[in-house]
Amino acid sequence: MVDLSTKYLGLELKNPIVASSSGLTGNIGHIRELEKNGVGAVVLKSLFEEDIEAELKKQQSNIVTSSSIYPEIFDAFSYDEMEDSVSKYLNLIKDAKKSLTVPVIASVNCVSAHEWTAFADKIQNAGADALELNMFVMPSDFNRTSEQNEKVYFDIIQKVKSTINIPLSLKISYYFTNLANMIKRLSETGVDGLVLFNRFYNPDIDIENMKVVPGYLYSQPTDISMVLRWIGMVANRVNCSLAATTGVHDGNGLVKLLLAGADVVQIASTLYYNEFGVVQAMVDFLTEWMETHEFETIDEFRGMLASESIGNPAAYERVQFMKHFAGKIALS
Repeated sequence: MVDLSTKYLGLELKNPIVASSSGLTGNIGHIRELEKNGVGAVVLKSLFEEDIEAELKKQQSNIVTSSSIYPEIFDAFSYDEMEDSVSKYLNLIKDAKKSLTVPVIASVNCVSAHEWTAFADKIQNAGADALELNMFVMPSDFNRTSEQNEKVYFDIIQKVKSTINIPLSLKISYYFTNLANMIKRLSETGVDGLVLFNRFYNPDIDIENMKVVPGYLYSQPTDISMVLRWIGMVANRVNCSLAATTGVHDGNGLVKLLLAGADVVQIASTLYYNEFGVVQAMVDFLTEWMETHEFETIDEFRGMLASESIGNPAAYERVQFMKHFAGKIALS
């Protein structure tokens, strides 16, 4: 019998398949089905920073009925009084913890270190086993430097780390001027894990109606290449857990990313395409592959094909076609 158990963010998981934050993980019924089908952990649908601050402002406006009220009253304001999306999210955490035996990871989509960070302790108190921050500052402001954009990440980490004791992970993008260096620096902040990479809303253009429309929502199996490259390059070189996500649609992709050095993989699009049964299919594939290759535990092969292990950085770092392949492509 092979052992599929692994550790992520210091948490014990029965296997390395994690249901990523999505619309499917915002429903307690779906979450129960995901566990039943074999996931090792669940990341709840993200609560947006704007939701938290909007609820806070709404409650503040109910309190402030006169300009004579001192601003200090807000220091005593309780997030417990929030309603709607925020209180529903806390209830989702509580319900998930009551219903599931696998770790429940909360998620906040954030772009600043503003007032919302004080809410992190409510997530912790609701029972979340860990918190994932889905962070992305679009480098589209012509007046901001890369240093200014990057500072936001460190400010958020510092504030949230000072608020909670549960494990903290960051889900980041690849939009950095020096991605390898940024990943290394983020891993040294005391975070427990990094998730590579965010999948974004992508614009497209409707040429008949001449307007900007949403592009492809779900990932494709070919999208795994970007993740595979960077997991392979940074594995064993960072001071935290690594989760790989985007483009993982089956057991084959799962094994590839474990070989590259990921501690776990997060899946979402394949759940929409193939429904929840794909989880058990991935578990079965991993089990059979390990038996075939005579591995008893995941640690025996995790990172075996990471850049640091194979001694051939060009396998991951090459960004231009070699002459041999370029010639074949030109003839095709």
